[in-house]
Amino acid sequence: MTPVIAVVREIWKIRPRAKIEFWTDKKYYKNTKKLVFENDMDLRVRKIAAGKLRRYTNFKFVDYLQHFDVVLQNIADFFRIIGGFVQSLWRLLRNRPDVIFLKGGYVCLPVGIVAKWLRIPYIIHDSDATPGLTNRMLSKRATKVATGMPLKYYSYPVEKAVWTGIPINQEFRPVSEKKQKALKKELGFAENEPLLVVTGGSLGAENINVAIREILPELLKLTSVILIAGRERYPEMLDLKEYEKWEDGKLISNFRMLEFSGEMYKLFGAADLVVSRAGASTMTELSSMAKAVIMVPNYKLPGYHQVKNAETYAKENAAVVVDDAKMQKDPEILLKEIKKLLKDKKKREELAANLKNFSKDNAAKNLADIVIDVANANVAQNAGNSEKRQ
Repeated sequence: MTPVIAVVREIWKIRPRAKIEFWTDKKYYKNTKKLVFENDMDLRVRKIAAGKLRRYTNFKFVDYLQHFDVVLQNIADFFRIIGGFVQSLWRLLRNRPDVIFLKGGYVCLPVGIVAKWLRIPYIIHDSDATPGLTNRMLSKRATKVATGMPLKYYSYPVEKAVWTGIPINQEFRPVSEKKQKALKKELGFAENEPLLVVTGGSLGAENINVAIREILPELLKLTSVILIAGRERYPEMLDLKEYEKWEDGKLISNFRMLEFSGEMYKLFGAADLVVSRAGASTMTELSSMAKAVIMVPNYKLPGYHQVKNAETYAKENAAVVVDDAKMQKDPEILLKEIKKLLKDKKKREELAANLKNFSKDNAAKNLADIVIDVANANVAQNAGNSEKRQ
């Protein structure tokens, strides 16, 4: 969601009267509407039916038979995908756009295929080091393929691929030591004490949350902690609120737990160390802010894309990686890495500097330029075809 918002902002700077719609599935519709509202944008957000094929890398065929709920979900999502095709066809025929920007996974599949049928040019953006199934399918007919990481990590045709980086909001920029202290104070923490920020994304990461629950008493002896539990996981973690103490509206403990934050740039800016999944957008935000990160990639996602993201950063000494499965068995593994980095400022600075090398300045502006160029070319081509017919 956030990358698309960043691109829309840049398009409107160049083409203030451009008509833009943001299509998203039911799962992210409310979050998208909220984000658009928080950014004070006059942007129409529409739902579209979408479904995904659940392919778990650790599952064999027999495992699907034993987990029939997964099979049923796939069957249900098949009909959602059909619904997405019907909606896409109806909307694109009624209001034919000059260009379509596809940023995301399975939600984009019916839109991209219908766009191909109707010969509407589209651009895809791939954030992860390993392309997902949807992008692999759509890349063949895409006018342009933009990537979040350098092109050496992809096998897209060189004539249409371009490394733009991942678009993020402009607030995600490095902060000075003075600004970092001010942000800690704003969040209610001692400005001269270390701060650990833990996030599993907007929906939350159960394994990270559970590990933090186990090691939190020890952590609080070393550092202040902010845990972003996630909208889906927050109710499961309410017992940790006992560590969060307030008095007259002022935080008097060194722990806070949030369901979600629309100002992650403040939390990251205040942090001395971050524990995170290895999602591409979050890692781009952290690389743009030059932060030291411990990554706990989700190894259950199709294609191991988070694991491969993490491997890419680890090879460049740009992050510390903790194995999720091992952490589940022994949360002390995570505690050990956190302790090590909190005590070693030089190592944190080294990781942060190497991670910063992965950031690409002006990614949103680069993508906006590509979207506008493709739209202009399509308009010119349609005008030429119209003249020929006359």
